[in-house]
Amino acid sequence: MGELQTTFNFVLPKGLVDAEGKVHRQGVMRLATAKDELSLQKDHRIRQEPVYGVLIMLSRVIVSLGELSSVTPENLENLFTRDLAYLREFYNRINQQGNAEIPVRCPQCGHNFREELVLSGES
Repeated sequence: MGELQTTFNFVLPKGLVDAEGKVHRQGVMRLATAKDELSLQKDHRIRQEPVYGVLIMLSRVIVSLGELSSVTPENLENLFTRDLAYLREFYNRINQQGNAEIPVRCPQCGHNFREELVLSGES
């Protein structure tokens, strides 16, 4: 068996614009761990606003994004919705063993099959 891949490169469709107007698109995300999941349960911000958990989890697993020295939930609040959707799907994809197949039905013949989901902006 080969070595387990734990980090994955990505390219955001639009990019995160920082306070100076610089756009950050290329990044690296690592696989989530049990510790990441447990830390969410302890974070007080999630008790106040449960949907904030997505930003906290993403900030934990994004190893790098452009030239940012660190990625915080506050940074990620400035993502365009398309980029947030991309990161959520990318997170799900890599943490489900890269299996991003979805059921599809051919509109002409009605045949059912599975097709791999390809994300826009993916390198």
